[in-house]
Amino acid sequence: MPSSARHRGLILTLVLAVQLMIGIDITVMNMALPQIQEELNFSPTGLSWVLNAYTLAYGGLLLLGGRMGDILGYRRALIIGIGLFTIASLLGGLAPNAWLLLVARVAQGVGGALAAPATLALVVSTFRKDEERNRALGIFVMASGLGSAGGLLLGGLLTDAVSWRWVLLINVPFGLVVCLLAPKFLPITRVQGGRFDAGGAFTATLGTAALVYGFVHAAEAGWTEPVTIGAFVVGVLLLAAFVAIEAAHTQPILRLRLFADRDRSGGFLVFVCSGAAMFGSFFLLTQYVQGVLGLSPFRAGVAFLPMALLMLAVPPRITPWLVNRLGAKPTMLIGLTLILLGMAWLTQVTADTAYLSGVLGPMMLFGAGVGLLNPPLTGTILASVAPKDSGAASGAVQAVGMIGGSVGTAMLVTIFGTAINNSTPVPGADAARQANVALADGVAAACLGGAAFALAGILIVAIAIRSRKADASPAAETNEPLASGV
Repeated sequence: MPSSARHRGLILTLVLAVQLMIGIDITVMNMALPQIQEELNFSPTGLSWVLNAYTLAYGGLLLLGGRMGDILGYRRALIIGIGLFTIASLLGGLAPNAWLLLVARVAQGVGGALAAPATLALVVSTFRKDEERNRALGIFVMASGLGSAGGLLLGGLLTDAVSWRWVLLINVPFGLVVCLLAPKFLPITRVQGGRFDAGGAFTATLGTAALVYGFVHAAEAGWTEPVTIGAFVVGVLLLAAFVAIEAAHTQPILRLRLFADRDRSGGFLVFVCSGAAMFGSFFLLTQYVQGVLGLSPFRAGVAFLPMALLMLAVPPRITPWLVNRLGAKPTMLIGLTLILLGMAWLTQVTADTAYLSGVLGPMMLFGAGVGLLNPPLTGTILASVAPKDSGAASGAVQAVGMIGGSVGTAMLVTIFGTAINNSTPVPGADAARQANVALADGVAAACLGGAAFALAGILIVAIAIRSRKADASPAAETNEPLASGV
């Protein structure tokens, strides 16, 4: 086994490759959605499962993945996770129908949940000196942000140049290289004893999936339809079982005491609201810029670039300065207000709205808002966590953001589908024109729901989170991207 000190550059490269693959797949499918819908005959609302199948499995099993890394060893967990991710990418890229694609996306999420916690743990265990570790962590965080932001551009490029299938197939060669090199170069970490909380992981994931299914099915079949009601009942029962399991388990994946602190509980709720608004907006805007504005997938990816650049540029440059002068709470309120304004702006879109006058501005507000919100919000959640709970709290931030994004997307898609179905026919309009009008009406209506999520976040910060000078330091130093992957 080669010395890790002699191969730190290669170790970091392998870890970053895994992190990029996982991060890219949170957003990369967005630009391919219209082409996938046409080829595999998804309904407008059912299409959201292409995104939610991944984020639900990834977010719901992320904490279990971290625990598996402790018990199995992080190198082994990473290899198993990225191996499953690679096989799932191949199956998804070759999927002949919608169901197989969704199964593959679920498997990708499971693989990502196993591999992601191991990447950060391997960085920390490999780079032990403070200066080296800080530099490696900085590169790691940047890769996370680039993955989520770059996924939009890469997805558009591959869909436009080849096919939506290559959005998934491109993972295969990179995954194979990681699986071949990881056993040789990644260090073996110490294995800890313990038990898996599989019951907690699966009740949380399946319960949330049932709720998401209920919202999506309601848009297609109605709120009083038996399957809709049954999905909500099953979801509530499973989530209640999750709480009971976590309270009784000696080694739960989510320690309920993390929610005892008022600021931390409020912070988790804000992550749910912001993740819901932003994930939903990605899904909706993808439909709008390609379906109504007529942009190709690659040009649609470029259209999202200003937002992505602001998400990357604001946290390291502007956010710490603002937190140090105003405090964490006011900075969070400014960020959420920008997101709210962007959502409110998008409620005005029509079939005749132009990109420069009606879409670019809201996107830039989103990018700046997320960049201002996430660092102080993450810092607030982690500021008073006991060292023994820091890993669980960090994982919970990511899991809550991903699950909140999935549920929020489902709720906005419900509004979107209902508005499309109720769109008023335009006299004398041909079928294409009428479809664009209906799609624009759906986006405008759903963005009103997104604005409601942002407003809820503002109220939670204003009422539940306290202003403390102690929040400024950790918040200013936390430059991680949005836990939901945005």
